[in-house]
Amino acid sequence: MTGHDWPLWEVFVRAKGGLAHRHVGSVHAPDEEMALHHARDTYTRRMEGVSLWVVKSNDIVASDPDEAGQTFEPARDKVYRHPTFYEIPDEVKHI
Repeated sequence: MTGHDWPLWEVFVRAKGGLAHRHVGSVHAPDEEMALHHARDTYTRRMEGVSLWVVKSNDIVASDPDEAGQTFEPARDKVYRHPTFYEIPDEVKHI
């Protein structure tokens, strides 16, 4: 297996504790261990993160934007789930 045949991995980095991981790019690697190494070397060379996730691109399942109505409409009748109904204490910095 050459570098051109390696699977594509999506890379997510957590900038600091308490924050969510965010997608920063992709790497090719033969396995998950090498994907982590490539991700570290490519996306955190300057100490930009405290945690890495790598996920095979083929394993990601996403909703179809053309079906957004069907997918997300049921949430409209559950307004109690909207965060504006709750008071957030000042000491809570990240939600």
